[in-house]
This record gives sequence, C-alpha cells and structure tokens, in this order.
Amino acid sequence: MREIRSERAPDPVGPYSQAIEHGGLVFASGQIPLDPATGELVGGEIEQQTEQVLKNLAEVLAAAGTSLDRVLRTTVYLVDLALFPRVNAVYAEHFTSEPQPARATVQVAALPLGAEVEIDAVATTR
Repeated sequence: MREIRSERAPDPVGPYSQAIEHGGLVFASGQIPLDPATGELVGGEIEQQTEQVLKNLAEVLAAAGTSLDRVLRTTVYLVDLALFPRVNAVYAEHFTSEPQPARATVQVAALPLGAEVEIDAVATTR
C-alpha cells in the first residue's frame, strides 16, 4: 500500500490521503473545486466547479501513474440533483474512452467548505 500525493492538487481538508495505491488500483479521495495554488473554492457556475474537480482528480491520478482514461468507477456528490445535467455535460467531456467508468451520483445535504460538487474515483494502474 502506498500513499499518493500531488503538489498539483489541493491538500486534503482533513485527515486523509489524496489517494492510496494498492494491488494495481488507485483509490482517489473525493475532490472538491479547490484551486491548488490558493486553497480557495473556485467560484462561478457549476460547470467551472466541475471542471476544477476533474482537473484536481486528474492530477492526483497522474501522481499515481494513471489517468482519467483508466478510471473504473466514480461517485459524484451534488448538493442539488437539479445540477446533474450541467455536471454530466462537463463530466462527459473528460470521460471519453470506452468503456466509460461505472458511476453513482448522489445528492447530499452539504459538502466540505460549501462546495456544490465532489467526485471520487477508483482507477487501475495497468
């Protein structure tokens, strides 16, 4: 088991790792729309927030030697499921390889630091 850490992604906001690699799999913690340079939430519309989340996730995966193309499963957390079509449009731009990852999407009461979207992932390194 090995901890994955990227300086190009935001520091965790709690006592957890950005990701853990074990047995050829990478378990990436949920990313929220934090700017890694400032540690502040990216403002604007949900599309910009989702774009930042996926950029952060891609950086963590790159530090593990993998990429969004090797993601097996994601979970998308939204504070408002009415935003799902807009988040899904951005998500679809980043997950273009076939087969696309399995996914669950859930509405939650709140996310860390007031974020509107969070995405975690499991990817393979092979």
